Amino acid sequence: MTSDAQKLPTGFGRLWTAQTVSSLGDGVSRAALPLLALTLTRDPMALAVVAAAGTLPWLLFGVLGGALVDRWDRRHTMWITDAARAVLLGIPAAAAMLDVLSIPLLATVAFLLGLGGLFFDTAATAYLPDLLGRHPALLERANSRLRGAQTAMSGFAGPPAGSALLALGRAVPLLADAVSFAISALLVRSLPAVPRPVPQVRESLLRQARAGASYVFRDRLLLGLALRPAVGNVAFLAVETVLALFAHDRLGIDTYGFGLLLTAEATGGLLGAGIASQLGRRLGIGTALTCTAALEGLAILGLAAAPNPYVAGLALAVCGAGMGATMVLGPSLRQSIVPAHLMGRVASTSRMLAMCAAPFGAFLGGWLATAYDVRTPLYAAAGLLLAMTAVTATMTSNRRVEAALRRSSEQESPVEDRRSDALTSA
Repeated sequence: MTSDAQKLPTGFGRLWTAQTVSSLGDGVSRAALPLLALTLTRDPMALAVVAAAGTLPWLLFGVLGGALVDRWDRRHTMWITDAARAVLLGIPAAAAMLDVLSIPLLATVAFLLGLGGLFFDTAATAYLPDLLGRHPALLERANSRLRGAQTAMSGFAGPPAGSALLALGRAVPLLADAVSFAISALLVRSLPAVPRPVPQVRESLLRQARAGASYVFRDRLLLGLALRPAVGNVAFLAVETVLALFAHDRLGIDTYGFGLLLTAEATGGLLGAGIASQLGRRLGIGTALTCTAALEGLAILGLAAAPNPYVAGLALAVCGAGMGATMVLGPSLRQSIVPAHLMGRVASTSRMLAMCAAPFGAFLGGWLATAYDVRTPLYAAAGLLLAMTAVTATMTSNRRVEAALRRSSEQESPVEDRRSDALTSA
């Protein structure tokens, strides 16, 4: 394989910049929206409504959104969605300046931002393999860079920036996020056009959505890749629900220390995203995915048994590394093997399964902590992750991965020259 074949195209740099800027804005909003809600009410249920509103679009429209993305031009979908989100954020910003901000307005804005995220993320996932010619090694490198930037911006830089901007005025963080979406829209609009999938026989939207979902459930490899984040979300939300209480009661960590604990996890995530490609090459993608799953389970087990904050921080960093590598290898593999005309539906189906699983994890964590002990949800999460590792190991084995990549390569080869010519002319 030549070095030229390994070069990321110029268009990827613009996509990376757009998503980095947008992730910074997301981090700002992630801190600012709950704090804004807190200035309006102390009712926990009202605060929960604002927090949950952003996830509802995935639960309600996940598969249908993927079917729409497969019908639309993906580059246009991305920039129009970000432009719309930039305009949308002007509404609560104006309401804040006029002192008419309310919980229903914040919840509505969170819902619409989540709906925009559904379309943008699904379209970006489907656009990337077309931009990179569905080259597995390039997809791993690209997803590693995108994941690293997203973690750095939304996990490190964004939240403290959102808190600082809120001190300047309630509208300031909202306007900052609007600017980030506007910049992202301009950058995405300048991306090269890519060949659109060959139109399929015209079917109803519901039939197309059902076809995309059934494609995932019929393919054992794709189902294994979808089960990983779905089961993982149950486990991780069970942990997150009680993590602050566990850190305070069992480890004696104060508010500042808890922030450092979360930073340890994000640091591990950056490391995992950075070494994901090397793991895939050395172990094979299937074995690497099995190892990262086992690593996550063992790390949560170590967290549950941690005698002090330092061991807990190390355990969370190891868990974050496993998650970071998984979130590079899994999507990259999916983008390499799924036919272009199904990419949006397959991606949204997998994401919807993960999003639907999260509330069950939160409920499980709260119930176990109430009925037993604050460590119990952590032990249960570790057991769930390790059980999931055993179940999905054969579903995502190296043999299955290599066979799927061969089939994809054979299917793509007749159109490879046409795609290369189109990208060159763009």
